Amino acid sequence: MQSTKQVMEQPPTVAYRLHGNCYLNTTWHCTLRCRFCPKFNGSREVQGYNLWLQSEPDTDQILAAVGDPADYNEIVFCGYGEPTLRLEVLLQVAGALKQQGARIRVNTDGLANLVHGYDVTSRLVQVVDAVSISLNAHEERLYDYHCRPKRHGAFRALQNFARCASQHGMAVTLTAIDGLEEVSIPACEKIASELGMQFRARQLNQVG
Repeated sequence: MQSTKQVMEQPPTVAYRLHGNCYLNTTWHCTLRCRFCPKFNGSREVQGYNLWLQSEPDTDQILAAVGDPADYNEIVFCGYGEPTLRLEVLLQVAGALKQQGARIRVNTDGLANLVHGYDVTSRLVQVVDAVSISLNAHEERLYDYHCRPKRHGAFRALQNFARCASQHGMAVTLTAIDGLEEVSIPACEKIASELGMQFRARQLNQVG
């Protein structure tokens, strides 16, 4: 196992391989300030990869980092920040990879519509097959405590985003991290069920 010092000495990772998938780390910016996020707890790594970007990669750099998408089960936008904050880059990269036959998933906080001020799922569905949305709590009070959103109404907004994504035809999975204080995983799963969506319990600091 690599030490934290060894990881920090490595160049920042744009594309990294886990579980047979290619994960894309495209930004360090985020709409949330989650208490459990590694970057708020002194870590620059996730599962041995240095994800602390010195600059945000452009479309060509991201595509070059991916290489041949046929080498992976799917391409997943999931890094140290929220990928939908760079919406145009996400759409360009996903579109190029989709033309090469890739399956595309976006791991997101589900706040893109709130941030951009319109329903972006109508654009995402053109190049994205699935979205995995971080629910992380079964009620707004706990969501605000653990995720510390920068915008008011985030808990309701992510659920509205999920509905829009589903209505436009993307496969939607809601997720929550098992073990967060007071958060009930069964209650989170119930929300997903009521919305007609899949649910997955996650482990902290494990990308999937």
